[in-house]
Amino acid sequence: MLNKYVKTCLVMMPLLGLSACTTLGPDFQTLEAKKLPESWKNSASGSDSESEVEQTVQSSAQWWKQFNDPILNLLVERANIQNLDIEAAGLRILQARMILGISDSLNYPQVQVVSGSLAKAYRNESSLNSAALSFDAGWEMDIWGKYARGVEATEAALYASIASYNDIAVTITSEVARNYINFRTFQERVLLSKRNIQIQQRVVHITQVQYDSGNVTELDVQQAKSQLYTTKAALPSLKLGMMQARNALAVLLGVMPAEIVSMLESEQLKAKVDAYNIEYGRADTKRTMTDENTESIVPTPPMLDASIDASLVMRRPDLQVAELLAHAQSAKIGSAEAALYPSFSLFGSIGINSNTPSGSSFSDSLTLSAGPSFSWNIFQYGRIKNNVRLEDARLQEALTNYNKKVLLAVQEVSGAMESYSLYQEQKALRMSSVNASVRAFNISMTQYENGQIGFERLLNSVEKMTRSEDSYAQIKGNVANQVVALYKSLGGGWQINNGKAFISDETRELMRQRTDWGDVLDEPQLLPVLGNKPKVVDVESAKSPSLVEGGEE
Repeated sequence: MLNKYVKTCLVMMPLLGLSACTTLGPDFQTLEAKKLPESWKNSASGSDSESEVEQTVQSSAQWWKQFNDPILNLLVERANIQNLDIEAAGLRILQARMILGISDSLNYPQVQVVSGSLAKAYRNESSLNSAALSFDAGWEMDIWGKYARGVEATEAALYASIASYNDIAVTITSEVARNYINFRTFQERVLLSKRNIQIQQRVVHITQVQYDSGNVTELDVQQAKSQLYTTKAALPSLKLGMMQARNALAVLLGVMPAEIVSMLESEQLKAKVDAYNIEYGRADTKRTMTDENTESIVPTPPMLDASIDASLVMRRPDLQVAELLAHAQSAKIGSAEAALYPSFSLFGSIGINSNTPSGSSFSDSLTLSAGPSFSWNIFQYGRIKNNVRLEDARLQEALTNYNKKVLLAVQEVSGAMESYSLYQEQKALRMSSVNASVRAFNISMTQYENGQIGFERLLNSVEKMTRSEDSYAQIKGNVANQVVALYKSLGGGWQINNGKAFISDETRELMRQRTDWGDVLDEPQLLPVLGNKPKVVDVESAKSPSLVEGGEE
């Protein structure tokens, strides 16, 4: 009997050597993007030295710090720690890691079952005691690479989940900056509105004095009041804009709106606000001119004075996601193609069976079976081939989507650069408009008080000054937001999470209390080191993050 078992094992040994002897389907190659422009260049600058280009690359990693605003720096840091979308993305990485573990385990015997039974059977006047205990194992050998392609697909999906995590971090960071800039823009417009309201109140007072003296008619008084009430009526809308931007920041930081109020205040900001209060708290009605050195509530963006290498756009995490998803889809073609060929398996079973009459003791009967088997879907009526074609069509769609995303990325960078240049030009003109309207107001106020001009010209100068100052505040916000849009379109900002845990300590502890995670949540490295590792996950450092502590290979 022993010799028979040995012979059986010898027969199966060559079959073991066939496992994963070939891998069907295409081998994925790193995608080559469609032709990109050589560079983008700020039309307001004539500089394009290599050192400045390199400086642009380095500054994009933490671009928000170039605004030199401590509050903005704090908000971005808090958002990347507390934002719920980023936390959910980290949990999706964990889910992808578990799916990879499931896929990898299919390379081992797929069936490993211990079973047993104990029964009493009655037949006519007699009865039997039946008992059985067995261990069964079965292994479908991966001769055609079906399971290897499955591991490749799930591995690419895991890397895609990490790239998606980085993409969400880019979006959250830019949204924090954008809403903060909008909040400050509305805040400055509110201060300007209050300043102009006070000026218009003084104009109403002067007009009332002139009317009481019989120098003007009541029409002048009512027109002055009408303009004053119009300016006051616009103030609640500006405060509403402040509230909406503040609440958006609260959501991004994962806190209640009341908690964000104190974070938006500082001594540095108080000094800027006081400068506005001093201006519109003056005893006279004269206004001062403005220039680039005038205190501004709106964050001052960095000057974009360097060329931008177009290849930088390929660092965008969303492009990495698209390429990795195409990689995963490519592997699925091989898995589907393996169904065209026969599958070979090894099976084995060892157990004890006993069937004895009632009242007798159990007698042991050892059973052992082992050997190879195969199956082949020979009459599949095109189902398998059509499934292969379906997966190939999905791959082509993924490649098409990737090329589209590249074009959209180029469009976003080009649009941000051109918009920045145009807004800068408009900002300079708006500042000139403000100074001209302020000068016109000061002159008209003096001439009106001396009786040299009529009230309508004074009223017109006040209205133009109010509108030009509000427009100038808006354009400053637009310039700052275009800088944010540019760095977002270049995919900058996700590097802030380098070395940071994907899952917070609080969440990890909660999950550990609810489910037996073993040491999975404390793995030193989340990702396996595989030879076919996609190289686009981290262009700069080939990062291999962990759930608890980020690391680098």
